[in-house]
Amino acid sequence: MPALGKVIPRIDARSKVTGEAQYPGDVNLDNQLYMKILFAGFPHGIIRSIDTSLAEKVPGVVAIFTAKHVPNNEYGLGSPDQPVLCGPGSTKEFGDHVRFVGDQVAIIIAETDDIAIKARELIRLEYDALPVISDVIEAMKDPQPIIHPDRGTNIFCHYKIRKGDIDSAIKNADVVVESVYKTPVQEHAFLQPEAGISYYDNEGRITVVVGGQWVHEDQEQIAHALNLPLEAIRIIYPAIGGAFGGREDMSVQIVLALASYRLKER
Repeated sequence: MPALGKVIPRIDARSKVTGEAQYPGDVNLDNQLYMKILFAGFPHGIIRSIDTSLAEKVPGVVAIFTAKHVPNNEYGLGSPDQPVLCGPGSTKEFGDHVRFVGDQVAIIIAETDDIAIKARELIRLEYDALPVISDVIEAMKDPQPIIHPDRGTNIFCHYKIRKGDIDSAIKNADVVVESVYKTPVQEHAFLQPEAGISYYDNEGRITVVVGGQWVHEDQEQIAHALNLPLEAIRIIYPAIGGAFGGREDMSVQIVLALASYRLKER
């Protein structure tokens, strides 16, 4: 191979170190709107109501969308068990359940960033708090309430691996060490913030410019949540500021597409 043993410059190195590279948050279009996300802010509970009346009166607010505006309010890589937006009116059973402080509840679309932030602060949630289960071992005992009531258990799956004669191996071992080993949570900690932009392209496709790790999965998750065919969704990855596995899941992809989808109806 001609390149064997040679140092090959990264094709994107110069653009990144000079600041020419365009990341999702750098992409802007003429006459664009701005979106902010309202997160749950509590770890576990059931949202009973979302009052957006004051937020909707803020001058410059274009639209506020909640769970009731998501055609098929679910997504998930292994299993579609996560609501796109948590709250009443969801097409998904138990879609009003929050299981994480960062669960998304509403999106606010406005003429400027500051207006969207101001409106977000005026949205009021009423919810019933539920106990927080923070220990995996305790969770497996299925304390009430079950985190995912539709599953009936906190155990997602159970694989048994049996190979060889374990009893004989331990009996004949010179030394047997027994202990419990736990590893802490590790954050992927990429530098690029979750950001993006969406629009309809000249072929009528919802186009989402965003950071991710597999365009086909982003496309499938968006299409599933909006009840649209795959060919109606286009994903573009510009420069990506790190991922490390952390961008395999959805962050802003679906809500960006939802905003374009619903705004077109107006």
